[in-house]
Amino acid sequence: MVDQPLPRDGALSRSTGTFTPPGQPVFRGFNRLGLWTLYMKEVRRFFKVQTQTIWAPAVTTLLYLMIFTLALGGGANGGREVLGVNFASFVAPGLIAMGMINNSFANSSFSMLGGKIQGTIVDYLMPPISTGELMLALVGAAVTRAVLVGLAVAGAMMLWPGVSLAVAHPWAVVWFGLMGAILLALIGVLTSVWAEKFDHNAAVTNFVITPLSMLSGTFYVIDNLAPAFQAVSRMNPIFYVISGFRFGFLGQSDIGSTNTAVLHGAIGLGVLNVMLAGLLYAVLRSGWKLKN
Repeated sequence: MVDQPLPRDGALSRSTGTFTPPGQPVFRGFNRLGLWTLYMKEVRRFFKVQTQTIWAPAVTTLLYLMIFTLALGGGANGGREVLGVNFASFVAPGLIAMGMINNSFANSSFSMLGGKIQGTIVDYLMPPISTGELMLALVGAAVTRAVLVGLAVAGAMMLWPGVSLAVAHPWAVVWFGLMGAILLALIGVLTSVWAEKFDHNAAVTNFVITPLSMLSGTFYVIDNLAPAFQAVSRMNPIFYVISGFRFGFLGQSDIGSTNTAVLHGAIGLGVLNVMLAGLLYAVLRSGWKLKN
């Protein structure tokens, strides 16, 4: 064996100077392939069981519409009107938005929690993607499921007589629908980071998400509540999602008496999502409950 000559000190320093310390990630540019791969992994995960994740929520929401319309609105020919339309047309947009946000939370809250319980969390931590790209993939997949559920629910609503889904303000439908899905997706990822078992996830769903969504004005206008409860409702961000989404269909809302009030609600949701995204970024970057 012939000994190879050692490089000079300068060559050695130049060679070793191109490497970063072990364990320190280096991201050169935007990893589009990594982002797309993780996004498609999450989409295929819920699409593999689409009967449970997309079509079942559509059927459940249609049952809500049938029950509440028959009980409170008197059916397709019922004379009860809310915000100038029959009760079925009033409640339908709220049910679509509620189905979207609930499924957005369900999708994003399972990702990392399932990885921690099944021991596959390394699939999220080891790939060469940045924290921002990880967030985009998880939130994007949850929003995708929310949009698919919203389309399925809207299609199911059209089967019910007396429901009109004519769009008055397309921007409000798109904005409040997406902002609501993003809001619950961010909360869902935060929940999956914090939770250590499925019971923790179920607790957040049953004691936080479900009450907030059911008491958000989906089945009523908050003007019927006492002033104190109206103030509490206006502190619920999901109220603005439901009412703003309904405004896109009906052209009316109980957020306020003017369109400016709806615009302020839209801006407020955007600011809230930016703040939650910053919090989630800091949590993921710190590795809290993920790397220990």
